[in-house]
Order: sequence, then structure tokens, then C-alpha cells
Amino acid sequence: MITFLSVHKSYHKVPAIRDLSLTVEAGETVVFIGPSGGGKTTALKMVNGLVQPSSGRITVQGKPVSEWDIKALRQSIGYVIQQVGLFPHWTVARNIAILPQLAGWSRAERDRRVDELLELVDLEPASFRDRYPHELSGGQAQRIGVARALALRPAILLMDEPFGALDPLIRAQLQAELLRILAQVQTTTLLVTHDLPEAFRMGDRIAVLVDGRVEQVDTPENLLRHPTSPFLKQLMEAELIRPESGSGS
Repeated sequence: MITFLSVHKSYHKVPAIRDLSLTVEAGETVVFIGPSGGGKTTALKMVNGLVQPSSGRITVQGKPVSEWDIKALRQSIGYVIQQVGLFPHWTVARNIAILPQLAGWSRAERDRRVDELLELVDLEPASFRDRYPHELSGGQAQRIGVARALALRPAILLMDEPFGALDPLIRAQLQAELLRILAQVQTTTLLVTHDLPEAFRMGDRIAVLVDGRVEQVDTPENLLRHPTSPFLKQLMEAELIRPESGSGS
């Protein structure tokens, strides 16, 4: 579904991605984890053409990104970011329906899709379609962001730290909701996170990306049992020795 073939990317001669080769299969969720500046977001943005590789090739659904019509490419890919980016003076319904509207859907088709998506993200359409972003909690706003990204039934979903700004309880709830949604819609997903438990919970496979290089790609189970990445070993040790809240240690 998505393939990186010996991809390099530099900004002003400074490497951001170094020889990235990775295939994401249809319906799979692959999580990029690594330190800030490791190239995770750059890799994500190359999939939908927001960033161009310096060399190498990226294919989406078997076709090089460079050969896609950019509008068609981006309509086939949903994109969710931490800041959500809802238009503040538009209702929830209008925010969700913006991409179908640009794609030429009728008003009736858009209305039906908005209600379907609100139900999918477990928000009652009658209660939420006419609300404005300032009337939403952080978790509700992020659910609307996911709904908007899925509006055109994309084959691929890109998610860049989607839950990073939320408190741990809401974050855990939305992780569970997203797992349910992805199982239902079978969308191929690339997710960026700094959070190790989130990566292990969400990913079918995890790619450890440090200084633009993939140090290890494997299932959560194999990464837990056989970590070969120095960064991952350090991160796992830090998680294991983290003191419990209120322990006083």
C-alpha cells in the first residue's frame, strides 16, 4: 500500500531521512517512534506530497507519489494532527463535510456522511453536528478531526501525534476508540508518536526512527522481547523504572 525505497531527504544539506526502506501493507498500522528531530514527521509528509524526497522513491497503492495527481493523492489520504485544526467559525458538520464539499458531493450526501462519521467516532449527531469547536472538549475535538480525515473514505490515514496534547485518561480512551475504528474501516495507517505505550498499543508493527535512520522494525511483541535499537532499549528501561504516581520515590 505504501512503500519507501531507499528514500533520502535533506534540508540545507542536513540529512533528515537516511536510506529509508519500508513497506506498509494494506490494512496495517505502522507506528513511527523515536526522538524529536528523528525524521518521523518528514517521513509522514512525504507520503501525501507535502515534502519531496531528495532521492529514492515512495509509492502509494503501487504508483510513485511523483506520478500522482496531487489532488487525487491527497483525497485518498486522511491526515490527523495534534492541533486538530478545526475552522473555529464553522460548525462541526461543516468542518467534517469540507472535503466532500470540495469533491463535489451533494448536500444530501454530505449530511448523510457527517452523521455516519459522528456515529463512528461515538458522538451523537443530533447533539454535535451544530456545535462549534469552542464548545468541544479536547477529546471531542480530536474525534472530530478523525471523522474529518475519514470523510472521503481514504485508503490511507496519516496521524502525527494525534493524542499528544490530551491528558492520559482521555488519551487512553481515544486510543481504544481509534483501534475500534481502524478495525471497522480497515484503513492503512501510519502513526507518529513519542509515547512508547501508545506505540505498543496501536501498532501492528513499530519502526524505530533515530537521526533519520530506521534502527528496528518489528511487531510490538518482538520489540519487547528482542530490542536491538539502542534508543528503544533506553526508552524501555526508562518506562520500566518510571515511579508510580504518588509513590513518593
